[in-house]
Amino acid sequence: MDITICHLYPDFMNLYGDRGNIIALQRRASWHGLHPRVVPISVGEEYDLRSCDIIFMGGGQDREQRAIARDFDDRYRVMNEAVQDRVAVLAICGAYQLLGRYYRTAAGEKLNGLGLLDSWTDAGAPRLVGNVVVESRLDGTRRTLVGFENHGGRTYLGPAAAPLGRVLAGHGNNGVDGQEGAVQGTIIGTYLHGALLPKNPWLADYLLGQALIRRGARHQLGALDDTLEVSAHQAAIRRARG
Repeated sequence: MDITICHLYPDFMNLYGDRGNIIALQRRASWHGLHPRVVPISVGEEYDLRSCDIIFMGGGQDREQRAIARDFDDRYRVMNEAVQDRVAVLAICGAYQLLGRYYRTAAGEKLNGLGLLDSWTDAGAPRLVGNVVVESRLDGTRRTLVGFENHGGRTYLGPAAAPLGRVLAGHGNNGVDGQEGAVQGTIIGTYLHGALLPKNPWLADYLLGQALIRRGARHQLGALDDTLEVSAHQAAIRRARG
């Protein structure tokens, strides 16, 4: 079965190994017997995002966010249509911020977001940096997520968005409320770099599973040998708890 993974702005939004998430999705899709195709989409390139099965967008600094903000805003209609059509979305750091209502930079500039997440972000100090461990129940089972955060933004959630998880180590969305990331409909936003999916294979399979559910496919994701992935996951937990 073919599966299409759309990578938004790979030339602008790719901090701290975020491109590794695309590689992880490709590899795991193949190991599960699927046939993945990656479509890179950059500034000015038109594409019907409803033809995607998964949309991924990585992180970027203020300069990169500013560079793509206008183009991203112009994609509101097709992005909203894709979300309404239940396309799975994973957005990291700067992309997570731009899916919310706005991101206000350290210089005071307000970058309007798409408002597809009930969230908003204001720059703050100091930067929130380090390894993170999060307890998540995204798939109905209590699991841990690990990653690396490095962000000046403080993100807050409105009532329509739920946190991706509860911070066990690290800072999370804002370093105050103990929440990390956001989930709303088929959108997952998070500050976890590192790359996220290689060390959290259950989340990669969750995204692939959501894509198959949307298609009404009978293909089932079987168990894989995740010995190396689990070892990396546990090592990240030990580092974070140091």
